[in-house]
Parts: sequence; structure tokens; C-alpha cells
Amino acid sequence: MSITSLAERLYFRSRNHELERHINEAEQLQADVLRRLLSLAADTEYGRRHLFSNISNYEDFAESVPVNTYDDLKGDIDRMRHGESDVLCRGVVKWYAKSSGTTNDKSKFIPVSADGLKDTHYKGGTDVVALYLANNPKSRIFDGRALILGGSHAPNYTLPHSLVGDLSAILIENINPLANLVRVPQKKTALLSDFELKRDRIAAETLNKNVTNISGVPSWMMSVLVRVLELSGKKHLEEVWPNLEVFFHGGIAFTPYRKQYEKLITKSDMRYMETYNASEGFFGIQNDPTDPSMLLMLDYGVFYEFIPMDEFGTDNPTVVPLSGVETGKNYAMLITTSCGLWRYLIGDTVRFTSKNPYKFVITGRTKYFINAFGEEVIMDNAEKALSYACQKTGAQVSDYTAAPVFMDQNAKCRHQWLVEFTREPEDIDEFATLIDNKLQEVNSDYEAKRFHDVTLQRLEVVKARRGLFNDWLKSKGKLGGQHKVPRLSNSRKNIDELLEMNVASNA
Repeated sequence: MSITSLAERLYFRSRNHELERHINEAEQLQADVLRRLLSLAADTEYGRRHLFSNISNYEDFAESVPVNTYDDLKGDIDRMRHGESDVLCRGVVKWYAKSSGTTNDKSKFIPVSADGLKDTHYKGGTDVVALYLANNPKSRIFDGRALILGGSHAPNYTLPHSLVGDLSAILIENINPLANLVRVPQKKTALLSDFELKRDRIAAETLNKNVTNISGVPSWMMSVLVRVLELSGKKHLEEVWPNLEVFFHGGIAFTPYRKQYEKLITKSDMRYMETYNASEGFFGIQNDPTDPSMLLMLDYGVFYEFIPMDEFGTDNPTVVPLSGVETGKNYAMLITTSCGLWRYLIGDTVRFTSKNPYKFVITGRTKYFINAFGEEVIMDNAEKALSYACQKTGAQVSDYTAAPVFMDQNAKCRHQWLVEFTREPEDIDEFATLIDNKLQEVNSDYEAKRFHDVTLQRLEVVKARRGLFNDWLKSKGKLGGQHKVPRLSNSRKNIDELLEMNVASNA
């Protein structure tokens, strides 16, 4: 019996039986989670302020606790970072996941409590393996090593043993020491802050290891794998790691990277499994390899609510618990967690594909969209259009961003896409036309604005030089870790900075 088979029998099989409750007992699982979260925080400052001890059902909870953004909670979070206990969650929180995103501040500092590490983040990691082994009974992932990309961390103010950093660094720092027996690289390499140095060291350390599985953000993992091939002199990754069988990926959409991975890893039985593990919590796992949607994880330390996107930003939007969602509808997601985020607007948007069990796809960000002219283009639209254009032309994309070009004196306007290719299309204009046509097909608002070129003209694609987006992230101090390029924006700030760098490098 292999090590993997033994581990599956001893540690993971029983969990797969528990996960069957997600099919017929979803609402009960969520009710149990809410009851537990309220009980844990009843004696915290936030719990007393909002009378948690008097809440007996979801309706009471929704009435007593306001919807919150990061700006609403950051004062309390900063007090926690200075060492105050029992503020938003019980005890003193020593770890904070540093994240950029939907806030007016440069960075968010998301509390990661001891409860949250155990009941959400590590539980999610365990379930990824459990579901993978259930789908792949002949797997041998524990017979080799796991290559796990991590970020870095730094001291939190002057508090002893308190740190801020990428969530991945927090997970590596607190992981069960036994896990280090099956993972690479060594801890000090994984936590390096200089991504370029880290990439080279990871490649060198893993070159002669029996790597069976890899985990990380597709863009950063791609950079590491390319370096592995450069050092090895091999053309395909299975020549370096013949037993590699799965990539557990998340953080950004995988679609723009799939062709590149299939070019690096040509073995027919290579598997890819998506996860939704954010700084704020672990929310979803792809449980069926034939279905790109993910299973919503309902028995962690996370309670979910949803705002229909057609009401998002209004004065009194409808907010529904899980039982109130509809398939095919776009929602902004609210979470309540054991880390002290109460009815927190995470900034992601989702669409449910099934309610039995509850399965969903990530459609974008509440602030990552273009709606300069009433076209309401979201990331889901953009990813579908880009994938279509790549499929039709054979192009491969490593990074992109898009923003509006506002009306000129002739009332002409359009969207402008800055795209970095790993394989360029023969005709950039044709590539732009394909994206434009597909956007019209998947988005009726965009189609209406494009009608006869009356409001919007055909979008423009500008070719970015190789490495432009990495250089831009580096200039912001955001190279590596969980940092991402904003894909869509109503503002031209990011794209203008990138275009300026693109022109300067070509001068």
C-alpha cells in the first residue's frame, strides 16, 4: 500500500463522507455556523455592541449587524494590531494578512485568528486533498513532495511575535511541522521577500526532488516553472518531475494561462484543480474535474450572504442568505468569519450554477469592472472574450488590463486593452475584433452601446512588451505573493502608468 493510499484511508475518507451533507443539509450547516460564530464572539466588544447574546436567528442577525466594508472595520482592526484583545473576535490576534484590493487604503490588514487558521484555512487545505483523492484513487501525491509557493511577512508594529504578510506566508509559518516533510522549498526560501531571488532558489532546491503536486497563483508559479526548465535544460516539466500529477491553483483566473501550462506540461494525465482561498477565508473547491464551478464550503468558520449586483451600490440593496440565491444571477458576496469580519463585503462577485449542492463560479470584483458608458463589463465577460480570441488565433496571454478611453471632441470612445502575450496573434486588429464581438455576444449592455458605433467604438488592443506587468508590480513593491494585476478599471490610472512604462522601454 502506498503512503498516499494509507493517508487517504486514515485521514481523508471520513471527511468525504461528511462533505455529503453539503448536498441536502446546506442551510442547516450554515445555520450551525452562524450560531457558533455568534457564540464565540458574544463577549467581544463588537458582540456586546451589537447584542449578539439576544440574536436567535438570521433575521435578528441581519437587523442587528450592519453590512461592513474594510473602511468600516479598519479602526477596530488597527486596535487589534496594537495588541487589544476581544475586539472583533475573541483573544489577541497576532497574524494579519496584508492584501490590496477594494479599499481606499494602499493595503488591507485582514485579521487571521487562531480559530480562523484552524476552522477555515487549514480545513480548506485538507478538503482540497480529500476531494482530489476521492476523484483520483490511484494518486501518489504523498509519495513525493508538494511545491507550495509562499509570500513573505514582516513585523506588525512593535508587538512581539505579531506579523503581517501574505496569507500564504502565514499558513507556511503556522503549518504542522509534519507537513514540512512533504513540501518544498525549505521554509526560509519560501518566506523570502525578494521574488526574483526566491524564484531562483526554489528552482534550484526543487530541481532534483520528486515533486508530485504544485500549489500557487498561476502567474507566479509559471515564472518558477520556466526557471526550473531553464536550469534543467529540459523542454517539458515531466522530464524534470515525471511523477507530477496535479496543480492546485487559485488567486486569479486560470483560463488565460491554461494553454501555457499545457505547453510546459504535455503529459495527458496532468490535472488542474481550482480553489478559492482568499486572505479573508477559504470559500470554494472544484470538486468535479469536469465542471469548472466550485463547491461552496459551508461548514467552515464562514457564514455567507449575497447582494444582487443589479442592486449593488443602491441605498437599500436586498441582502439574502444562501437559501435566497438564484442560479445564473450575479451577486456580491458578504462573509461573516471567525476572524472577526462581520457581514463583510469581500469585493468578489459570484454566480451560482447549482443549488443542490451549492456550486458557483467567480465572476469578478465589485470594483474590477468597466461601466464608463453604461456597458457594465465584468471580469467574467472579459475572460470569456479573451479566451475566445486566444482560441481562434492561437495566441497566448500572460497578463492584461483594460480601461475606458473617454469621449473626445467628436464623442468617440472605446475600451483599451493592454495585453502581454507569450504567443502573439498574427493580426492584433483581428484579435481586438474577436474580443469585441465576443463581448457583444455575452453582454447585452455592451452590445447595445456598440450598436452602429453610436456610443462605443470597437475596442483597441495595445501590445505590451515582455515583462511589463511584472516590472510595474515590482515598482509598486508588489512582485510575487498574492498580488494581482487589476484586470478591469473605470479609471485610467493603472493603464496610463503601464503605457508610460511601455513607451519608455521602447524608446
